[in-house]
Amino acid sequence: MNIPARPWTQRQLPRRILAIRLQAMGDVVVTLPYLQGLRESLPPSVELDFLTREETEGVPRQIHLFNNVYALGGGRDKKKILLYTLLMLPRLLLRRYDVIIDMQHNIYSDIVRKTVRPKAWALFDRYSPISGAERYRQTVSAVGLGENEASYNLRLKDASKGLQLLRDKGWNGQDELVVLNPAGAFTTRNWAIDNYTAFARLWLEQRPRTKFLVLGVPFIAAKAAALQQQLGPHLLNLTGQTTTEEAFSILQHARLMLSEDSGLMHMAWISGIPTLAMFGSTRSDWSRPLGDHTFLLASSDLPCGDCMLASCPHGDVHCLTRHTPEKMLAHALSLIEKTTALS
Repeated sequence: MNIPARPWTQRQLPRRILAIRLQAMGDVVVTLPYLQGLRESLPPSVELDFLTREETEGVPRQIHLFNNVYALGGGRDKKKILLYTLLMLPRLLLRRYDVIIDMQHNIYSDIVRKTVRPKAWALFDRYSPISGAERYRQTVSAVGLGENEASYNLRLKDASKGLQLLRDKGWNGQDELVVLNPAGAFTTRNWAIDNYTAFARLWLEQRPRTKFLVLGVPFIAAKAAALQQQLGPHLLNLTGQTTTEEAFSILQHARLMLSEDSGLMHMAWISGIPTLAMFGSTRSDWSRPLGDHTFLLASSDLPCGDCMLASCPHGDVHCLTRHTPEKMLAHALSLIEKTTALS
């Protein structure tokens, strides 16, 4: 794969670097381990800034990584985003960036790069059929400051954020936290709620000192309520009750994430949390979580796999119904054992 780039060739290191990723939340957080790896490879005298959008700025602002985080307004309105991009340019020009790492590569980031005119730059490959995370790594490497590797050493500025919410729901700080995340956007990305319940009960038979946790966006509220009804006091329900920053902080205490394809799943694996992911119709070559602490059950082994369809043309969502709670428990326990041995 050939990353469009003008690598840094000067003897001295650059003074200021700007990384850009504008959307969406899952993609923004996936850039962070690679930018953390870059940060750790450079002396503190090299400043690293980040440009994103207001709806995705929470996590980047919450961690000790960037000197400055800039956020574009405008919501999802393209004309407004363009306006806010143009209004942001004077602030970015004053920073006199030597390097731009464009991990977005769209019209807005192109405007920034062409206006700022850095000495070196690299552009994200938007279309190659490999993991987006790997493409982020290659983009950082292509800028010429050394071969990039992910670092999951993301340090929170306030590690206590959201913890009182968790304690108010009944977590004692000692029980294992297992996150159940039935948050896939379509039916072709949804594992049945009854399966989550059965998985939780099987888990409790082997690891009784466990609390299950559901958190995230309100659209999974009905699923969370169903889990609450089935699991009673074993489930802590914070759905719709946390900010993005609070949810990210709470995830740092999880022992395992069992998840469909969602932004919260990406927040977990980039934090080094053991993550067991089920992708259904999602293209696994683009979105798979990486690292020895992750395990992915994808549909790419099926003739109809990676279809990206919102409804199953066969009517049975076989790519997910084939995974029984018993099989998922075995995968989960194996992942826990593996990550424990690595730590």
